[in-house]
Amino acid sequence: MRMVIEDAVREAGTDPIFAVAQKASEAKEKYGKENVIDSTLGALMDDEGNLVTFNEVYNTLKNLPDDKIAAYADIGGIEEFLEAVPEACFRDQRPDAYIKAVATPGGTGAVRNAIANYSNYGDKILIPDWHWAPYRTIADEHKRGYQLFSLFNDEGRFNLESYKKEFKKLLNDQGRILTILNTPAHNPTGFTINDDEWDKIIEFWIEEAKNNPDKQIVVLNDIAYVDFAKEGSRKFMKKLEHLPENILPLYAFSASKGYTMYGLRNGALICAAPTQEIADEFEASAIYSNRANWSNGTRGAMQVLADIINDPTSYERFLSEQTANREMLRKRGDALVEECKNVGLNICEYDDGFFMSIPVDNPQEITEALYDDNIFLIALSGGIRVALCAVSEDKCRKIPKAVKEAIDKRDNKYES
Repeated sequence: MRMVIEDAVREAGTDPIFAVAQKASEAKEKYGKENVIDSTLGALMDDEGNLVTFNEVYNTLKNLPDDKIAAYADIGGIEEFLEAVPEACFRDQRPDAYIKAVATPGGTGAVRNAIANYSNYGDKILIPDWHWAPYRTIADEHKRGYQLFSLFNDEGRFNLESYKKEFKKLLNDQGRILTILNTPAHNPTGFTINDDEWDKIIEFWIEEAKNNPDKQIVVLNDIAYVDFAKEGSRKFMKKLEHLPENILPLYAFSASKGYTMYGLRNGALICAAPTQEIADEFEASAIYSNRANWSNGTRGAMQVLADIINDPTSYERFLSEQTANREMLRKRGDALVEECKNVGLNICEYDDGFFMSIPVDNPQEITEALYDDNIFLIALSGGIRVALCAVSEDKCRKIPKAVKEAIDKRDNKYES
């Protein structure tokens, strides 16, 4: 007898990424972590394989009075956080728009609220073929589907033609559209939409909005990795202002990566609305969703972000730590790109961030073959994800050769 409702029947088991991470942990216990390349989880590790935690963040947390940690937060977030988080999000690129923020448990909560409140049952959300898998999971649980567009064109840049085609079809079929763009430092490829590409995308949105004044266009910018992207990567935010009233830009902000608050579950959904009415509507719906799903967020984490942003000296120390670790990550990315080129391994366009992807047929076979060498990567539907955030520069230089050898060995076996 089945007791769970039909729509809630799920396959049992661990998330595939965490399952591979567990294999890597077992290998490190057996062989020593210096002899294992654990490039699985999206968390920043130092060169010895220890989790990076910013001193300024955790000193601030530990110095909070107990009641600032233990008390309930307001459903939408504490006032200091709601005032500070737009600064953390936009910095010097704050758009001229009606800004509202509502706290969420990490960027995942922000994505959840956007999908639940800005798409209808049965709608499809528009996402790229290379994407963070939980977009699909969240959509599925809320009885939404998804439509893929090709992220890359033949030159390895943003495929505007594919995007336009799928966008127009969904807008015509559904009467509204929610599209998610994960940039800068896209997960899982490290790709960043450049300013020229943004201009063309925005021009297309405006044209569609004017041609369809009775239809709603909602753009969710997933900026989880923005603080580990190059300087100037926030410029697109100022471009998303003074838009037609039927275009609503949203931002899924996460403190997991930029503030090393992975387990503290701190984030926000932020709107840059064209009118006060739309901003107020956003706030009311997001707060209602908070109450219905997790009641309120982690108060101490909200207070830490607010205190750092509001204290210039603390903020300067925090930015110094962030900059140093961004430089460490950049060197790892440069090493990976260089070695991929040296061994003749094709990769997706990489600009910044925690991840890089290698297009390959049957990626599961390749990643499993690498287990014998104590190399643990993540198989995606279209290739292999390398979490350069999790391994040293030296280990980054070893990965491309190992992957290329595994691919060649696989191809030779089939040819023979």
